[in-house]
Formats: sequence, C-alpha cells, structure tokens
Amino acid sequence: MSKIDKMSWYARFAKATSRFCGRPPVFSVAVGVIVLWIITGPVFHFSDTWQLVINTGTTIITFLMVFLIQNTQNRDTEAIQIKLDELIRAHQGAHNALLDLEELDDVQLEAFREKYQSLARLARNELSKGNLDTDTPEP
Repeated sequence: MSKIDKMSWYARFAKATSRFCGRPPVFSVAVGVIVLWIITGPVFHFSDTWQLVINTGTTIITFLMVFLIQNTQNRDTEAIQIKLDELIRAHQGAHNALLDLEELDDVQLEAFREKYQSLARLARNELSKGNLDTDTPEP
C-alpha cells in the first residue's frame, strides 16, 4: 500500500467521527440529552450533582471534539490548498509564485496582497469607464 493510500488510524477515526457527529440525528440526540437533563432538574432538586453531570459531560465531549474537528479541518484545508496549487500550475499565464502562499511570512503575504489590491483598483477603474476587467493587466 502506498503512502498516499494509507491513512493513519487517527485520521480515519477523526474523519469517520466528524462525519457521524455532523449528521442531524446526532444533533437531535444531543438536544434530547439536554431536554432530558432539564426535565430531570426538579426530580433531583436542581442539585450540584445534577449540574455537574451535564457540565462534565459537555466539557469532555467538547474537549475531544475540538481535536477531531481540527484534524479534519487541517486535512481538508491541505487538500484545498493542493487543488488550488494545481489549478494555478496548470493555468497558462498564472503566476507560479502564488503556489504555496500559505507558507510565506506576513511581510511576503502583504506584498502579494498589495499587488492584487492594486490590480483590483485598476480593474474597477476600467469598469467605471465602461471597459471590461477580464484582461491580463501585466505585459
């Protein structure tokens, strides 16, 4: 099995869990647990233990879900970045210097941002004159 085909047990677990937990029935179960907890309030006289049960349970679940969601989000972001890099690379006339921008420091990113803001201002200026803004403004 190649490295590309192989996914760590944690990545598989995080992906499966995030897909499962993102479904409407799971949300409904969570709402049901909270409603059940609220209904049992008078039975347990709104005791400290009654409050501790929901606080502890939600804290543990939230703590664990943060790591699973972050793992899934990181993987998805990486995949999107690679796809965007491929589109830039494959497009005739695109600037290959824009590949892997997420790895640049803030000063380098700011320089690129200023360049593209300038191009946007020029394009809006052309639009206000009734011209098209679909050309490539560089020589």
